[in-house]
Amino acid sequence: MEQTELVFIPFPVIGHLASALEIAKLITKRDPRFSITIFIMKFPFGSTDGMDTDSDSIRFVTLPPVEVSSETTPSGHFFSEFLKVHIPLVRDAVHELTRSNSVRLSGFVIDMFCTHMIDVADEFGVPSYLFFSSGAAVLGFLLHVQFLHDYEGLDINEFKDSDAELDVPTFVNSIPGKVFPAGMFDKESGGAEMLLYHTRRFREVKGILVNTFIELESHAIQSLSGSTVPEVYPVGPILNTRMGSGGGQQDASAIMNWLDDQPPSSVVFLCFGSMGSFGADQIKEIAHALEHSGHRFLWSLRQPPPKGKMIPSDHENIEQVLPEGFLHRTARIGKVIGWAPQIAVLAHSAVGGFVSHCGWNSLLESVWYGVPVATWPIYAEQQINAFQMVKDLGLAVEIKIDYNKDRDHIVSAHEIENGLRNLMNINSEVRKKRKEMEKISHKVMIDGGSSHFSLGHFIEDMDSKVMKGKDAL
Repeated sequence: MEQTELVFIPFPVIGHLASALEIAKLITKRDPRFSITIFIMKFPFGSTDGMDTDSDSIRFVTLPPVEVSSETTPSGHFFSEFLKVHIPLVRDAVHELTRSNSVRLSGFVIDMFCTHMIDVADEFGVPSYLFFSSGAAVLGFLLHVQFLHDYEGLDINEFKDSDAELDVPTFVNSIPGKVFPAGMFDKESGGAEMLLYHTRRFREVKGILVNTFIELESHAIQSLSGSTVPEVYPVGPILNTRMGSGGGQQDASAIMNWLDDQPPSSVVFLCFGSMGSFGADQIKEIAHALEHSGHRFLWSLRQPPPKGKMIPSDHENIEQVLPEGFLHRTARIGKVIGWAPQIAVLAHSAVGGFVSHCGWNSLLESVWYGVPVATWPIYAEQQINAFQMVKDLGLAVEIKIDYNKDRDHIVSAHEIENGLRNLMNINSEVRKKRKEMEKISHKVMIDGGSSHFSLGHFIEDMDSKVMKGKDAL
């Protein structure tokens, strides 16, 4: 029997890889004719270990490591070069894959940061689809800003650190410049040009899979439909809800045992993603806020990475970075940890609030488990995600929405404590909305749900494009 093969090319950081694997599982489970090969690029700034699957229809091919440049820190220029040098490696790997007559290559599913690979798909005469791992509103924001920049002379730098606002069709409220993704202002190391380049190429694909669902982002998805943008398929929430994912099993057991001893919905969980960390002054402000608030807390505290690395590590001696006596004084109500098993923690009944960096995967996880969020974005598109959650959707409370790790700004203990109080208010409108959205997020993925339908629609459309290509031969 002829096999229908899809090639997935995810960006090699764990958040993008995990989402790509989950969408691959959904496709192969939904339509057994498909098998999927996921190409893994070896990234010098972080680990891609731990990716595995129990599906016979999905396999990983790790591409040979490449030398790019002597840059010690990731930048737009570096990422562009890194992807370009992988083009011949991907081409060779696809040739190898299609050698067998029993394999029919049906298309490439390409990460939002891997659009260089559209050229390789074109060489093989197959369609490209984009997997956009953030939300539909952010997709619309990038497309709108790119259009204004290219065709109407918009100077993006006018919005840097500014309260000046931009109307964007996929957002209900006008967006202040201070929550634009920091990369948009990065001319020096190529971040701005990289974002514009990829966004231009979004328009070349045959369809865009977005990790969202209609009921969460109805305004944004409606704004994108019927526009000049390729068809958008909202197929989320795509999550890995199995309890593993890195860190130590022993640490996880100790954390879960501690949570088991706490009352329902009483614990604030503070966790800032795989790349989130703070300096000493900010740590002290968080500690003072937690102690003064009196709320039970579980705090994932990581140490900033050394120069040339992206991923924080656990502190060797956590007491040294905390105010003197803090651990002793809060021993009955709090636990300070390093790495956290985030999914397992959010799923626990003791957790009543989540102070988050607002990475899109984390926000979807908080929706799935019905845990209210207090926003504290750090980098990438997290500020605009926070803005959307607080201002447009009313699904989060604010500690900050415009915090950026590259600005020399300390969030005060007073601001943090105020955010914690709002977060843990059991009668809040945010909490009620969260509970409603939790129920909806589960329904959309099953038969009859909007994302289940959208995934089926994507598979049908992809099938018809493959058949058209066959007829043209």
